[in-house]
Amino acid sequence: MSAKIDTIRSFIKNNKKEYIELEKLLTQNKALAPENGGEGELDKCEALQAFLKDHGINNLERYDAPDSRAKGGIRPNLVATIEGKNNDYSIWIMAHLDVVPAGDLSLWNTDPWTVVEKNGKLYGRGVEDNQQGLVSAFAAAWAYVSTGEKPEHTVKLLFAADEEVGSHYGIIWLLEHTQLFNKNDLIIIPDGGDSKGETIEVAEKNIIWFEFTTIGKQCHGSRPDEGKNACLAANHLAVRLNSGLKAAFNKTDKMFTPDYSTFEPTMRTANVEGVNIIPGSDIMCMDCRILPCYSCDEVISKVEEICKGEEAEFGVTITFKMLQKAQSVATPKDAKVVKLLSESLKEAHGIESKIIGIGGGTVGAELRNMGYDCVVWGTLDELAHMPNEYCIVENIIKDAETLAVLMSK
Repeated sequence: MSAKIDTIRSFIKNNKKEYIELEKLLTQNKALAPENGGEGELDKCEALQAFLKDHGINNLERYDAPDSRAKGGIRPNLVATIEGKNNDYSIWIMAHLDVVPAGDLSLWNTDPWTVVEKNGKLYGRGVEDNQQGLVSAFAAAWAYVSTGEKPEHTVKLLFAADEEVGSHYGIIWLLEHTQLFNKNDLIIIPDGGDSKGETIEVAEKNIIWFEFTTIGKQCHGSRPDEGKNACLAANHLAVRLNSGLKAAFNKTDKMFTPDYSTFEPTMRTANVEGVNIIPGSDIMCMDCRILPCYSCDEVISKVEEICKGEEAEFGVTITFKMLQKAQSVATPKDAKVVKLLSESLKEAHGIESKIIGIGGGTVGAELRNMGYDCVVWGTLDELAHMPNEYCIVENIIKDAETLAVLMSK
């Protein structure tokens, strides 16, 4: 390893206090979406801007998406640029500013909005999701700025809005209203991973959330012959959908866990208010996570077929709508960003990386669908959205070192 990288890594390791201070600053500036009862990300973004300037990162640009519900009428997206030796492509590290609500406060051992340090861990809402990745990106960039070294290629840190509630004012708005990215840029999203930091996510399962409404005829519980039991038909529908879709879309892919498509009935809404009433209507939801070898349209077509069969059997009417539909292409396993991150993990920590896909959705889907290669990666215990969320300080440092090595390539 070069003397330059040794100097940068030493700087990263010797400034742990700054990373803790940044975590504290970010956590105390709540960044909750209006949908979650908050005012958006403006206070947090401005606090971060001031912190970056105080640490010599001055090339900052704001891209504010209009949102009348939020403080200042905007949802801010911040880009910090560290000029590199070459400008043929940029290395993007993308984190998000917003967090989810704390939830049931009785489940927390500490105030979720005040970071508490204990046994090498920082506790607080957002410290892992996604402030750990944000702070690691800062630490790597700051090390270059402070040591006077230049990364091999220009580095851009993107701190985006609205990831937790759909990204309509974050990455989706940026892709629609700006020309930030070039197709040869490398994009790393430190917003998921594993406790060893060895998994590199390059693909996501397609997602459909269905809401099915079954309409029958309400009647007295003692005279089912006079009605059409919507609850019974809906229960049968749930079983038929689960088994029928699994049979129709039965391929496996070892890159994912589980390695097959899933079609799970989930939420039900109340139908009647008495045990002795046969429901005339029923609403049931289903969460489908589909291997990318199948299209959402193929699944929808099969769902329509199954629904028609249930209508004929039970004499009911079944309609459905999609609460969510997301489909994305994969980043090729041999893409440059995958190759360089794998090499950097090996060089920095001796880690042999594993290429995976996931069932959850990330902003990576939006970027991949627009033709940008990106990966999701990080070293973390996956405490996102849980009470007593924590991050491990050494993981901040470890990931910053990996990013710093990658910036040198």
